[in-house]
Amino acid sequence: MRTETYRSWLVGEVLLVALLASATALFATSSFLQPSYALPEARIAVDTAVSVAAGIVAVLASVRFRVDGRVLDLLLAGGFWSIAFGTAAFGLVPALGGGGLGPVAAWALVGARLLGVALLAAAPWTSHRVTARNRLLLVAGTGVPGVLFVLVLGLRTALRPEHAASVEGGWVVAAAGLLAALWLVALAGFALRFRRYGRDLDSWMSLAATLALFADLHLVLAPALSSERVLQGDFLRLVAFGSLLVGVWRAIAEAEFGRAVADERARVAREIHDGLAQYLFAVSTQVSMLEAGAPLDEVLPRLKRAATAAQQEARFAVLALSTAGGSGRFDAALRRYVEVLTADGALDVELDVDPQVRLAPDEQIEVFRIVQEGLGNARRHADATRVEVAITQRNGRRLVTVRDDGIGFDQGGVASGLGLESMRRRAEAIQGRLNLRSTPGEGTAIEVVLRPA
Repeated sequence: MRTETYRSWLVGEVLLVALLASATALFATSSFLQPSYALPEARIAVDTAVSVAAGIVAVLASVRFRVDGRVLDLLLAGGFWSIAFGTAAFGLVPALGGGGLGPVAAWALVGARLLGVALLAAAPWTSHRVTARNRLLLVAGTGVPGVLFVLVLGLRTALRPEHAASVEGGWVVAAAGLLAALWLVALAGFALRFRRYGRDLDSWMSLAATLALFADLHLVLAPALSSERVLQGDFLRLVAFGSLLVGVWRAIAEAEFGRAVADERARVAREIHDGLAQYLFAVSTQVSMLEAGAPLDEVLPRLKRAATAAQQEARFAVLALSTAGGSGRFDAALRRYVEVLTADGALDVELDVDPQVRLAPDEQIEVFRIVQEGLGNARRHADATRVEVAITQRNGRRLVTVRDDGIGFDQGGVASGLGLESMRRRAEAIQGRLNLRSTPGEGTAIEVVLRPA
């Protein structure tokens, strides 16, 4: 499937290149086509659109980087930030000021584009991820303007700060040729990534790089940087950044969908761990009693109750996985689980469920799991002999409390384990808040404050 998609994309890319190459050749050989148009208002509009589009793409790439931590997205953010900042500062500001572009502003604009496209060309050739995401984003956000500021200082020293309608000559041709070469590197990199991974963003980046490549080839044929004239290639550049907006937006949406799938898979894993593991533990407790010589006629009824409780557990699992509601007795299921867990007499559980407290179906699922985890921790890790479980209402707030008399622990010196993190996530999933209090030698108390009813 991926191979067929790549082939279809490659055919479209070849046709686009052929069309753009033909148009560029026609432009280079025809005498009746103008290289540029004296449209100062259109020049401002084009630069504004490019700056805004590049800025939005930089923000979206930054969002992707904060979520995934891929260096590729960091380079994309830095590259588009350089193009957006440079176009606004060195293209728009001089034009809005009423003067010509001037050598300093013109070459600063070229420098901003070169820096931006160089970062974009490097992006597809990186594949690793980083953890210090906020720090690196700050470095990129401040480093790009810093580099451009140093560039402007150097240009002011090297060039005369004169005003002119345009900047032309062989150096413009060289700069445009270098820009086109960098776009070609970016095109090749993103094309290879699309072939390898089949990601939608890579195909859109390849499309934008193709359009931008020919936009700068037009600048090679008509080497003039002006704040009053619009070149043929400027329209291609505008389309390129428009396509980038679409591509990055689609990539963000795809990433959100992927994270939703991952979250759902994680939730299914929690259901299996928190449900099946607990009941296996209860069953193993009964088997251990048999091995220890407990009378068969006493253990078998408990095993039967465990099987009955497992049926109730299956109903809760279905509710959790399908996010559907249910009308079954929540407190009855919880009491049945407590009976199985405490059948060997090693743990005494006092369960107090206020009949006035109403739990929504999604709350029933998560509260059931939180209590399960709390009881399991009290028995397996806390060496507790007594646990108080209460679902009550106090001062208009619905509370779920699991308090044991176990050994407790130092909250400052012990990292949260998988069980505590699981309970915290479950509380947050129903807009609740989990509070934990524990003191060595004095037990542990877990309290969940549910959302307003």
